[in-house]
Amino acid sequence: MEQSATLDIETLKITQQQFILASQSLHLQRPGCDAVYPVGLYGWRKRCLYFFLLLLLVTMIVNMALTVWIIKVMNFSVDGMGNLHLNQDGIRLEGISEFLLPLYVNEIQSRKDSLLVLRSEKNVTLNARNNHGQLTGQLTVGSEGAVFGHSVETPLIQARASEDLKLESPTRTLTMEAPRGVEVSAANGPLKVSGRKDLQLESTEGEILLDANTIQLGSLPLGIYTASPSEASREQALYELCVCPSGKIYLSPAESSSTCQAMSNICLWS
Repeated sequence: MEQSATLDIETLKITQQQFILASQSLHLQRPGCDAVYPVGLYGWRKRCLYFFLLLLLVTMIVNMALTVWIIKVMNFSVDGMGNLHLNQDGIRLEGISEFLLPLYVNEIQSRKDSLLVLRSEKNVTLNARNNHGQLTGQLTVGSEGAVFGHSVETPLIQARASEDLKLESPTRTLTMEAPRGVEVSAANGPLKVSGRKDLQLESTEGEILLDANTIQLGSLPLGIYTASPSEASREQALYELCVCPSGKIYLSPAESSSTCQAMSNICLWS
């Protein structure tokens, strides 16, 4: 009896120890006793996030302010920008405008009550090209005046008041023609026509009229009709105007009768 009682007590102690161990293990695995970890940004990460948000807000405000300033300065509107207005007929510019690159247009026209002024620090060049891109006409306005690369058609060429008008072709011929005539006049000053080689006045169906109080032909050659040049009078006061068969004009000493001769030295060498 005593041995069985001793075994039962020992068995009970072992069972009690197993129960305590099982209870401890169950106590550690209970869900209510799990560790709690905080969720979110803390410390320097939080400060960096707030800094970037503030920087983004400042950038947006500055960008919006610059956009409003550009719109105000450039005068943007529904019709255009500043002095530039867009309409159905094309582009209209008001005031002074500057072009840094080539401008290609079909027509440039000013208002009826204002002038069209083109300004440049060096020169102004206008080129006309055909469908193949070849240059057909050119106008260059520089320090030496207006230079035309090809023919020019205009109803009037007129200089400003108190300024001279000069038409010159340094390396080519200068030709003026019109179906109903060409009029060249100088109302308040002299008219000078000169050429390096020949100056030709030609009328195919009409006449050439020189109408003036005084007509002067300077630097005309002096023709000699005598046997030798030493016989010509050096104190001659009057001369006769002679015309060779070729059309060349020369002077000949005036006498009681005409001294013009077709065999004059001027006509022979003309």
